Amino acid sequence: MIEEQGRVVAVESGAVWVETLRKSTCSTCSANAGCGQGLLDKLGVDSRRGYVRALSNLHLTVGDQVVIGGREDLLVRGSLLVYLMPLIGLFAAAVLADQLSLSEPWVILSSFAGLVASWLGVRWRTSRVAENPQFQPVVMRAILANATTVQ
Repeated sequence: MIEEQGRVVAVESGAVWVETLRKSTCSTCSANAGCGQGLLDKLGVDSRRGYVRALSNLHLTVGDQVVIGGREDLLVRGSLLVYLMPLIGLFAAAVLADQLSLSEPWVILSSFAGLVASWLGVRWRTSRVAENPQFQPVVMRAILANATTVQ
């Protein structure tokens, strides 16, 4: 489980909205100087807060400190879906157009069509599983003021 600490900002039935501080590990990365994320980190963009909806069966109130968790395999699968599938669509459409002996402008146009089609496919897939509790983060535990935790 990937865990992140945050503060409850809203309570719903069966879920809470958690405010987390976006962190970066750029200070320890060897590619810090040539990376866009490292530049954003230096500019202070990393101090923005993110809001995450997490499922919870605990009795929480606004202001409670909690630890939320998400499955690692979902992060990897989601990253592959979001980043790799549009690229595969782009290259597959370009290769198909090239195999059909289309002229270069048509190959380029079809590659963009493949990119857009696969991107729309990713959007459709994510909208279908967005409300599935299996794919949502959960509140792992609440952090009490005296540093003990409730499971």
